[in-house]
Amino acid sequence: MAKAEFSLREKDRNRLVKDRVVRFAVSAGGVGVLAALVLIFVYLAMMVLPLFSDAKLTPNVASQMITTPAPVAAGIDEYGEHAFVVSQQGKIDFWSILQANAQPRLSIDFGSQYSLFAQMPRAQGWFGFAAENGEVTLFQPEMSHVMTSEGRLFEPVINRFDGNINLTYPDVTLKAFTFSVAESTVLAGYFSDNRVRVRWQNADQSTDSFVFPTPMENLDQLLITPDGKTLYLRSGSELVIAKQSADRFVVREVVDLSQGKAKHAVTNIDLLSGAYSLLVTHHDGLVSQWFDVLENKARHLTYIREFKLASELQFLLPDTFRKGFYSFYQNGTVQSHYTTSEKLVMFERAYQKAPQMAGMSNNEQYMVALSGSQLSVAHIDNPYPEISLSSLWQQVWYESYPEPTYVWQTTSANDEFEAKFSLVPIAFGTLKAAAFAMLFAVPVAVFGAIYTAYFMTPKMRRVVKPSIELMEALPTVIIGFLAGLWFAPIVESHLAAVSALLFVLPIAIVLIGVIWHILPSPWTRRLPKGWHPAILMPLIVLITVLVLQQSGNIEMWLFDGDVRAFLAQQGIDFDQRNALVVGFAMGFAVIPTIFTIAEDAIFSVPKHLSDGSLALGATPWQTLIYVVLLTASPGVFSAIMMGLGRAVGETMIVLMATGNTPILDWNILEGMRTLSASIAVEMPESEVGSSHFRILFLAALILLVFTFAVNSLAEWVRQRLREKYRAL
Repeated sequence: MAKAEFSLREKDRNRLVKDRVVRFAVSAGGVGVLAALVLIFVYLAMMVLPLFSDAKLTPNVASQMITTPAPVAAGIDEYGEHAFVVSQQGKIDFWSILQANAQPRLSIDFGSQYSLFAQMPRAQGWFGFAAENGEVTLFQPEMSHVMTSEGRLFEPVINRFDGNINLTYPDVTLKAFTFSVAESTVLAGYFSDNRVRVRWQNADQSTDSFVFPTPMENLDQLLITPDGKTLYLRSGSELVIAKQSADRFVVREVVDLSQGKAKHAVTNIDLLSGAYSLLVTHHDGLVSQWFDVLENKARHLTYIREFKLASELQFLLPDTFRKGFYSFYQNGTVQSHYTTSEKLVMFERAYQKAPQMAGMSNNEQYMVALSGSQLSVAHIDNPYPEISLSSLWQQVWYESYPEPTYVWQTTSANDEFEAKFSLVPIAFGTLKAAAFAMLFAVPVAVFGAIYTAYFMTPKMRRVVKPSIELMEALPTVIIGFLAGLWFAPIVESHLAAVSALLFVLPIAIVLIGVIWHILPSPWTRRLPKGWHPAILMPLIVLITVLVLQQSGNIEMWLFDGDVRAFLAQQGIDFDQRNALVVGFAMGFAVIPTIFTIAEDAIFSVPKHLSDGSLALGATPWQTLIYVVLLTASPGVFSAIMMGLGRAVGETMIVLMATGNTPILDWNILEGMRTLSASIAVEMPESEVGSSHFRILFLAALILLVFTFAVNSLAEWVRQRLREKYRAL
């Protein structure tokens, strides 16, 4: 009888090929996931790192020899191609820097009778000449460009102030002056009789004047804010601050800018952009910032911060719109500091020696400097001066604020106020929302998982577990919508009852359990084992409805009829969309995640462990606590960490169920603003490549790192617990 040989060689070859293909596919999938995660990190880091890069100044990108005599001020257009130079002799010339041996494109001579010069901050762009007899001319150079078929053409324009106002007074001569052009035009002058006189023209063309009653010896400097409301008079280190009040200027206070230290004698003061701060230059090279702070219901000029510069400092050039300034030194070095971030933005040796003066373009990308008769243009790349680690994570003292604080305020009403990018309020809001959500979700989910896996009958478990898992499929935008528009008003109108439920429900559940054990055994045995929730849940719903119906009576008994007024008396703020609402709503979304993983971990504990414990005489509760939960603890811990990661990254619920106010307060009755909500709301509004845009990417990176760290910690702890209790 012939025998057929049995061989698996061909099949083994096919199986080997399939095994290798599957192994490669699985490995490629795992590597692909890791690669995608790394790429996400790399991309976010690439978007964030430019925030912390140094500014760059490229000197002498263009230059021009000029013939303007006795220059006192200069400016440049936004393209770095044309500049103007103002002469002490009452003249202004416009120059094309890119043309060799060029002549002025436009030259305006206001007259040789002028010997005094003053200017407003560069953002306003007004300049003024004055003669000793008090005659004043105010003008505003405008470097406009017109697009034609031949390209962009430069058309300089001089806007002259057409009001009839001057500083002419009999028997005195003008020694120095300052001015402002706004709703009303204000002129202030220091005269030969050592008195300061102010004259202003109102919107209706009427004029008023005021003479300071007290002579001021050796007045060194006059400055007036662009709105014409505040006048600064400096004599040495003493600063007199006068505020306009109706038809006069009233001295508000006198401040010693040296703070009683002779080495800090003052040499100059400048207005920082926006004119809310003073930059004070001291003799020893120190530059200090001062602005008004509200103390005891009155504003006082207050020392805020200082910048230690070299004693060879020649002059300062404030930024046009941002809160920074450039410092020029004898050896030609240029530094740039930003006040609120206290950041040294730039340090460059740009010139052979210090220029006579410098000017900034309106877009702050070009700087023009005058050395002798040469105009030189430098290009500035300084996109993120306001960002530093200290400004993101430490308290910052902003203008008009009473003290240093954490502020997230990315938009403002006008350009005078800077955006504030402290990440602390929104990071705190993220943790606050997650904390209250976990406070509600963890007990409900974990205890529910314990009961479902250990006590519930298999028939009921087959209904309950899928039902709770289906909750996870509910879109969070629906949960947030219901929480913000339906649940939050209910909480507001039944606040006393909702607060009472936090205490009534746990007590009621315990009492129901006690009553159940008191009932006669024949009654309790009629209910199959594990079906207790069928009785408990309707009772919980009934108690909740009864308490809500008695909300008015509870409010009357406990809070004299008005819980909102009671909270206000206790100094507790209340917002309709608050952390309590978020805790319930986000907890509702997190419960399925924690419940599913924890229940699987508890249910998967080998049956022989619990049976052995019961056989040795342990009660079911002792078996649960000392055997089942210990064995399942790695899975339960992982479930809680997964829920925490879900809560931290939640967006739509906190977006719709909170007031989105970035505040630092653990008050459960107030809202918050989270990192994820800030990204969702503000990313469409942010300018691509701006500080705001990149900080939102930094917020995303923080969320990713936090979630990655939480998951990694959860896995590490799970492995440790698994190794510890695997011998059970």
